[in-house]
Amino acid sequence: MEEKKQTRKEKQLEKHLEAVVEAVLFTMGKSVELRQLAIATGQSEEETRQAVERLKVRYDKEERGMEIIELEDSYQMCTRTGFYENLIRVAASPKKQVLSEVVLETLSIIAYKQPVTKMEIEKIRGVKSDHAVNRLVEYNLVQEVGRLDAPGHPALFATTEEFLRRFGIGSTENLPDMDPVREEEIRVEVEEEMKVRFDEAGQEDTQEDLE
Repeated sequence: MEEKKQTRKEKQLEKHLEAVVEAVLFTMGKSVELRQLAIATGQSEEETRQAVERLKVRYDKEERGMEIIELEDSYQMCTRTGFYENLIRVAASPKKQVLSEVVLETLSIIAYKQPVTKMEIEKIRGVKSDHAVNRLVEYNLVQEVGRLDAPGHPALFATTEEFLRRFGIGSTENLPDMDPVREEEIRVEVEEEMKVRFDEAGQEDTQEDLE
């Protein structure tokens, strides 16, 4: 009898922890670090993590309209993929950020080489990358994370939490392995792209893309 009572109490505690986590994630509306969730629950980080995982499983099993995603050591409650068409019927359609091939190539280099300087990016791509890097910073997909201990102390860039969220990646460690020859392929693709742009738009437009 005592054992059943203890089990009942444990289940009640589990439910309470899940409810606290759910309330915090819903109210914050952004990613919340595990340590902050633990402060909210008043339990250890491991117990809190287990509560989050149980909640995630329940949301998935019940096919809720919301889901909980993990971003490095943080969690966020988001609208489940697949409900976008339903949302735009009652909400203003958000402005889409279209990334050009040049910007995407630059983003992939930063993602795999981070932290990385503009000079290192340009060494791989074979062209200046100021415009592409600035656009990625503007979109909050990339951020400056420090300075390289070298002459001139160039800025180091790395991907942001928004990058993980946008591409559905829990951690940069989950990025697929990159083929060793891909760097050379990127350089060739960029050279061909620049030739096409030069022929179609003229030298002035091409120079604008490079800068």
